[in-house]
Amino acid sequence: MSGRLAVIGLGPGDPRYLTAEAAGALVEADALYGYGPYLDRVPIRAHQERHPSDNREEAARAGEALRHAAAGGRVAVVSGGDPGVFAMAAAICEQIETGPDAWRALDVVVIPGITAMLAVAAQIGAPLGHDFCALSLSDNLKPWPLIERRLDAAARAGFVIALYNPVSRARPWQFGNAIERLRRELPPATPVVFGRAVGRPDERVEVTTLGAADATPAGTVAVDMATLVIVGTRETRTIVRPGLPPLVYTPRTTAEASI
Repeated sequence: MSGRLAVIGLGPGDPRYLTAEAAGALVEADALYGYGPYLDRVPIRAHQERHPSDNREEAARAGEALRHAAAGGRVAVVSGGDPGVFAMAAAICEQIETGPDAWRALDVVVIPGITAMLAVAAQIGAPLGHDFCALSLSDNLKPWPLIERRLDAAARAGFVIALYNPVSRARPWQFGNAIERLRRELPPATPVVFGRAVGRPDERVEVTTLGAADATPAGTVAVDMATLVIVGTRETRTIVRPGLPPLVYTPRTTAEASI
């Protein structure tokens, strides 16, 4: 019996953001693996097994799912957002590379989803309208000095920066450190967008500036693992609209700058 493993992006949360391909793959699976809160987003079906695990058990989760698929199961591994962006697709590939030959023979498909930076950007305008990059502030899998060097380089090069995983209970200080480093390279008026739980009922989006950015901007959007932060460039603009939320965008054309 030939097994199959699908790595599925659930999008930012609301079912309307789930792609038709992802919804179909979820129905076809006979076993689901994933971080518990992500599995909770998937409707319970009588014929399916569910295997929840902790957020920091990605390698073990990937291995269990691959063993299940190699035994002939139709397995789905779920990720929030897009599975290829700081998520389970890379964990699955890592396990296949170092695992038994049977895992390389599996039918493996990665089904994309809407990642957090795209969901937040769509709520506020077009901050990613020009060149951008994404950085995770988690130093669980890479050293913090490397994150600092990448932050410095991205700011100097004029990239809009999407910051994933800004703060957790175990990592309370990194976001403040990152903001301080970015202030060395960018002017205080640089727009910063905080988007928390975008695509869910409790979503909050707020625009501030780099000079005013804090771990709790204006006391409304708490920064945690459910938050995506977008830091603009010198060219990023905020359009104030009376009675309406502002629009933030980065023009598609820019003057050449020396680095």
